[in-house]
Amino acid sequence: MSSGKKLLPLVLAVGLQTAAVLPAFSQATTLTGSVQHSAAQYSVPVPLQAQTAQYDARRYPAPRTVYARPVYRTVYVRDNRTYWQRHPKVKSAAIGAGVGAGAGAVTGLISGRGVLRGAAIGAGTGAGVGLIRSSRTMRRHPLVRDLATGAAVGFGLGAAGSRRGSTMLKATAIGTAIGGGYHFLRRMF
Repeated sequence: MSSGKKLLPLVLAVGLQTAAVLPAFSQATTLTGSVQHSAAQYSVPVPLQAQTAQYDARRYPAPRTVYARPVYRTVYVRDNRTYWQRHPKVKSAAIGAGVGAGAGAVTGLISGRGVLRGAAIGAGTGAGVGLIRSSRTMRRHPLVRDLATGAAVGFGLGAAGSRRGSTMLKATAIGTAIGGGYHFLRRMF
């Protein structure tokens, strides 16, 4: 075979491959957004037709603009609870103050330091004990609550019965010990 006859099928094969590959390249470049202009290209006008959107009303209802207006209502709330039910801390402090005032008055009378003085000291101590006993934090720590209660009661009784600081400290220590003993005895029985 002569070289011309060998070259002809080769040229035809390359030409057909080139004819098939060029449209693919042009499509890829069109999709990526880069179009090359050359003098050999020509454009055919494509008639444009208007299309209306078709919606399936059963699945996609037509969108509507909804304007929400604020609604103002007058609401009267009646709380039928008593003052003490609405303020449990004040209630516990008031009860503690009453009990403490009584205990302080008796202590002041027995010690001879004055009934009114003892009642005032006892009322303050009792209010503090009431707050300690009603505290949520102290409810989570019952040993600390009982120790603090005993210390406060001991300090109040020591202050109402004496004017000496050493007596108050001794009474506070004894009250703390009694509060700890109360805690452990209550746990055991």
